Amino acid sequence: MRRTASLVLLAVAVFFTALSPLMRWYAFPRLAKIPPGQYQDMVLEAKPATLLNYGTMKAEQVPEVTIVQTLKGNVAASDRIEQSAGRDVVVWDALSYVAGPDGKMVSEIPERYIFDAHSQEPVHATGESVDGDPVRREGIEYKWPFLTEKRDYAYFDAQTRTSAPIHYRGTRTFRGLEVYYFEQTIPWTKVALPKKMPVKGVTPQAVAKMGTTRWYTTKRMFWVEPVTGAPVNGQEIHKEELRGGDLLPGGRTVTAFAGHVTMRADYVDATVSLVKAQRTLVLLLTRYLPWGFLTLGAALLALSLHLEARSRRPRTAPARRPAPAAAPGGGAGRGGPSRPR
Repeated sequence: MRRTASLVLLAVAVFFTALSPLMRWYAFPRLAKIPPGQYQDMVLEAKPATLLNYGTMKAEQVPEVTIVQTLKGNVAASDRIEQSAGRDVVVWDALSYVAGPDGKMVSEIPERYIFDAHSQEPVHATGESVDGDPVRREGIEYKWPFLTEKRDYAYFDAQTRTSAPIHYRGTRTFRGLEVYYFEQTIPWTKVALPKKMPVKGVTPQAVAKMGTTRWYTTKRMFWVEPVTGAPVNGQEIHKEELRGGDLLPGGRTVTAFAGHVTMRADYVDATVSLVKAQRTLVLLLTRYLPWGFLTLGAALLALSLHLEARSRRPRTAPARRPAPAAAPGGGAGRGGPSRPR
């Protein structure tokens, strides 16, 4: 019985030991992915800010500017692209809506971001765009890969339509989470005018004909939870200018928008709570289950070897009791043997 039990335990030990690396290196890369129908929104604020008054063409100080960012998964588009791409694809229809203190639109820029559901690498397909213009992204945008590394990444900038390095600047603690801090600076760059202008009847084509150009610079900062690759906080020191042309004779320059953009506190709290829950699921596949299976396999193996050793140990025969000694004379009792009557 002990030998049979040891063989069964050995088989189970081998199973769990083999399952440990399979869970980490086979199951995790296939199970961890962004769902195609995900929807999320984010509210950012710049308090105070500088905003262009298009009536006077002068920059004015305002109490706040609000930026609402939405990411909506397009399931139908992802299913269509997956058929030709041959891998799991996520399509995000994103919108960045900037509103002044009166709630009126300052700018509105839509995006279509297509990427691999597992690695977050961009997938190039028809429809990939920023503000209606076709683009070809390189690097990441919005989210880092699962198990983010301590290194620089290429990050896509929607304003310039180009990618540039975003640098790892160290490990920090944010709201009880260990996070990686990344930083990217985009120098002054000439960028396209938004398709939707804040002044009714004014089009970007009309402004371009006047010779006026739009320039932009930003310092972008992210605090990224490395297990999930999700930013738990983001900030930008952002500045836009209009330069020259008939709108600004004499080569004059005016600030169109400037401010230190930060995530609103309630959205930071909600993001941290969501990331903590998702972090546990990722750790379950990458750490808890693999190490648990490996420990269980080692324990079962030790128990199996112990039972096998006991089954091979020779058994000692039980000691016999000595026979009682016979009485002197060979009789069984006093007076010798009995005689028949």
